[in-house]
Amino acid sequence: MQTKKNTLLNIQKYGHKDVSVHSLVTKYQGFFKINEYELQHQLYSGEVSEKFTREVFERGDAVVVVPYDVQKDKVLLIEQFRVGALNGKDSPWLLEFIAGMFDENESPIEVAIREAKEEANITLCANDLVPIMQYLSSPGGISERIHLYLAHFDSSTVENGAVYGLPEENEDIILHLVSRSQALNLLAQGKITNAATIIGLQWLAMNYASLTTK
Repeated sequence: MQTKKNTLLNIQKYGHKDVSVHSLVTKYQGFFKINEYELQHQLYSGEVSEKFTREVFERGDAVVVVPYDVQKDKVLLIEQFRVGALNGKDSPWLLEFIAGMFDENESPIEVAIREAKEEANITLCANDLVPIMQYLSSPGGISERIHLYLAHFDSSTVENGAVYGLPEENEDIILHLVSRSQALNLLAQGKITNAATIIGLQWLAMNYASLTTK
């Protein structure tokens, strides 16, 4: 009996070789950076585009950790202030998963382990972490790539309502230990508006039944 093999589909017509970057100028350098690109790229007609410019917010890549206790079916959410949410009608204190940016020469696993300790006082090792996916958060103008991980953890070691974070980074983070169903209800009610947390919870809703502790 023959079994079907999963084959990697690639329907994209073009790649990096079909883009020409003529210049790259830094327009702003602060905590983040904005670069202006002058470029051309291949068109589907077979022609080449005119030169044009685009500004890109070079935020840097980040890691997001989805802490899930398989045995107790519990999820850890954190809550913290986000300046980017100030213009909305909802609270700028957002419910999120643990997340952080890369320090120099760090691997995604190392970022996940460090941020879990800093933001929630959770001690993880590499074997606790399972890659979920990588995705671009807003590629029309932001270069950031998100590395999303599931983290197996023991929720009995977490103090619900405890506050963590690094004062030198102006972090003030409170922990919310909830059931998976409670987290999904918060999502359904529109109480969770952070993209990485939405994606992580949707993945968990689809895959929790097949998860094991390791």
